[in-house]
Amino acid sequence: MRAPLLASALLVLTATPAFASAEAGAKPSLLDPHLGLMTWTIIVFVLLLLGLKTFAFGPILEAVRGREQAIADAMAAAERDRTEAAKLVAEQKVAIEAARNEAQRYIAEGRVTAETMRNEMVEQTRKQQTEMIENARKTIEAEQASAIAALRREAVDLALAGAGKLIGQKLDAAADRQLVEQYLTTLRSN
Repeated sequence: MRAPLLASALLVLTATPAFASAEAGAKPSLLDPHLGLMTWTIIVFVLLLLGLKTFAFGPILEAVRGREQAIADAMAAAERDRTEAAKLVAEQKVAIEAARNEAQRYIAEGRVTAETMRNEMVEQTRKQQTEMIENARKTIEAEQASAIAALRREAVDLALAGAGKLIGQKLDAAADRQLVEQYLTTLRSN
């Protein structure tokens, strides 16, 4: 209760000289010190400062703190996102390298398989060629043996016909044939 009373007394004391000088008709100068004006200026400044502190500075400071916290949270989130992105990039690089290695392995396996298949096909073709050559050789030998046998028969028949004309009579065909074949066999072995 003392403070309002003291403030009122101070107000009256400081305001009185300002009113007195205004009544006297003197022109106040801006450079003249006026105790009343200074007091009112200080009082208005203190009241304004208290009002701002009570009603404005608290919400302003709270908004600034909230903004600082939001910026700090955003920076932390950005750092987490950057770390996560770096981790994902590293994982993707590892996955790409693994896929590349697997593709190289598949290519190598494909080459080995193709080479194996080619070798098998070449070997199978060689076997078929060998079999065909062997079959052709057997066929040729059979045909040759058949042709030789046919020629022998012809030769035997011709020899018998010629011998029969020389002798003038017909010999026994079975005995004659056996005799000529023995003779041809002895010629072939020599």
